[in-house]
Amino acid sequence: MGNLVGFIFLSGLVLIRASQPKEGDVLPVRNLKPLGTEFAEYFKNVTLNDLGLLDPRLPTQQDLLCLKHLTELTLGLSSGEYWALKMIDAWGFIPSGILTGNQYSLGNFDECLNIEKDSIRGKYCFLETTPSKMIGLDSAAAAFWKLRTATCFPASCSATHMNKFLSQMSQRLLNVSVPSTVMSISDSSCQTSESEPWDGLTIFTIVFLSLMGSIVALCTLYDYFVCKNQSQLPTFVKVFSARVNSRALFRLVETNSNPNVIDCLHGIRCMSLFWVVYCHGHGYTISSAYLNFFHVTRWVESPFASFYVHGYFTVDSFFVIGGLLVALVTLRSMDKSKGKLNVPLMYLHRLIRIVPLLAMSILIYTKLMGLVADGPLFKGGFSGKTVCENGWYRTMLFVNNYFYERCLGHTWYLAADMQLFILSPILLICLYKWGNKAAAGIIVVIALFAGLLFGSMMVNHYSTLLKSTSAEALKLFSSTHYRCTPWLTGFIFGYFLYINQGRKFRLSWVAVWSGWILCLAMMFTSIFVLYPAADWSTPALSTLEEASYYTFTRLGWPLAICWVIFACMQGYGGLANSFLSSPLWQPLSRLSYSVYIWHVFVQEVNKRSVRTNSYYSDYQMMLGFWSDMGITVLLSYALYLIIEAPFAGLDLFIRPQKKPFSDSKENTESQPESVQQTQIIEDRHSKPEELKECSTIESVPSD
Repeated sequence: MGNLVGFIFLSGLVLIRASQPKEGDVLPVRNLKPLGTEFAEYFKNVTLNDLGLLDPRLPTQQDLLCLKHLTELTLGLSSGEYWALKMIDAWGFIPSGILTGNQYSLGNFDECLNIEKDSIRGKYCFLETTPSKMIGLDSAAAAFWKLRTATCFPASCSATHMNKFLSQMSQRLLNVSVPSTVMSISDSSCQTSESEPWDGLTIFTIVFLSLMGSIVALCTLYDYFVCKNQSQLPTFVKVFSARVNSRALFRLVETNSNPNVIDCLHGIRCMSLFWVVYCHGHGYTISSAYLNFFHVTRWVESPFASFYVHGYFTVDSFFVIGGLLVALVTLRSMDKSKGKLNVPLMYLHRLIRIVPLLAMSILIYTKLMGLVADGPLFKGGFSGKTVCENGWYRTMLFVNNYFYERCLGHTWYLAADMQLFILSPILLICLYKWGNKAAAGIIVVIALFAGLLFGSMMVNHYSTLLKSTSAEALKLFSSTHYRCTPWLTGFIFGYFLYINQGRKFRLSWVAVWSGWILCLAMMFTSIFVLYPAADWSTPALSTLEEASYYTFTRLGWPLAICWVIFACMQGYGGLANSFLSSPLWQPLSRLSYSVYIWHVFVQEVNKRSVRTNSYYSDYQMMLGFWSDMGITVLLSYALYLIIEAPFAGLDLFIRPQKKPFSDSKENTESQPESVQQTQIIEDRHSKPEELKECSTIESVPSD
């Protein structure tokens, strides 16, 4: 119904253009056909009372200005002026493919916003129509589905003006009264070419990035042109030089060059990173314009969709890696310090590694996203801007995983991982003092937390299936006490590797094959066992079945990852080890934390800045994935050079100048201090921070 308005406008335009004797002539109103004549004559002399724009109060200057511009628009249409034709040409129509799920007719966003005629500027808005209310269907689910058609009006007119204008026009020309509850325009959907004025934080963000970029550029030029001997570079230049940091980032270390390095972790981290980006790409489909959105409901029933629906297993892989590295690396360090653990310094290293990039991401997401992109669906910039403005401190304090509304929702993993890291010194000291007894106690703790997860699902009837899940079930995906079992499993496995360092396990081929078969069976079962239950017509699983599945896979998946790592370390990995331990994974693995931070930024820009409707298919989503991944890597590399690497270089000034844990065979203790510092810069990239999952709930934007 709402699109009839656009049809009326263009019908008048067709009549106007058809009656013109030749291009460029001004067509008088009397030459219009009846519909065009009635339209033009009525709105030529329209008043505030005729439009119903007058409230009991006196008309404001804005009311008068809107009326003036609407009058000029109708006169421009009657005379065939180009700017007026563009304002109507930018409108959308009835969306094609409504029955396949299309709810957007995007019109021409840029054509509308680029209109300039004296003081008249174009304003792009969505006219929302609720089909269920038009046919008298009273259903919350049906009311959620709305058709959105692009409109273009003079920027001086508010949504109230536009709604009354449309109501009067439909009543005058069609003799149809359309209530505002069925068809209306809201100011929240409107955009103009005028950008919001920069506030203090926006200016600070731009100035800070420019300053950091300038310092990096100057240090790089000094490094490249002035100082020919790398061993004589000042520490400050080493920290900021893009040449030094790029050399460290792209350095390829030969596999098995150091027994203290677990080479397969690079491949596991990168494959899980791809899984994360892929899942979030699917998650943003709900905020984009697809011609066949209803196809998504059938797609989730396909086997391939299981990789998205159960994408939360990827975070379990990262929890395993995180717990493993904390236990293995720290226990080795405690060996060298005779059991001493500098807890404040341990925390400081982690904060230096994580906080600067996280803080900058909050500023860039909330302050700069609206400056780098626009589009019909881009109103307001970042989708979580309001949440970040009100709750950014929760993210910076690493507690946002316990809140439903989160600033940078994908950073809930950082909060859970940081909370476990803060508690890790207690476990490390216990392991170092009491060894296997403490390990047995941690295994009991794992069993208790698994029981807590099972009991919570049974008591609260939580469901993880897409068709029956709820907002409350989000707790299962983000709360630390529900997600700690994979981390603790990796922690115990790290202790196992620590006490058996240098030991070669001799396994029979039966044991090796059994391990791989059980490992792969566990992984494929975790991903595909609920595939039959994904069918919308299939009866829902019982709470006992879902609780059992979720609890045992939460334990089984980490054990499978531990087997992959163990087999690759012990020489039983075969093709898997050759693939996962390839040196080609190392640069992306070192860049993984930055990719984790920025991939959502790129995905939201790509999905919400579209000008035309898209078609949903596996192939199109894969094209989108590689586009998202490629742009994210480039953006991550740039922000790595000017934010992550320089701030991580602060580590040089607080750590002892001794040989660090390195993947180099050379003994650097005998080298000059400047060379040691260069190697420290390179070594700080050897253990990038782990990433997050993309769960069925978390990956869907809140808007």
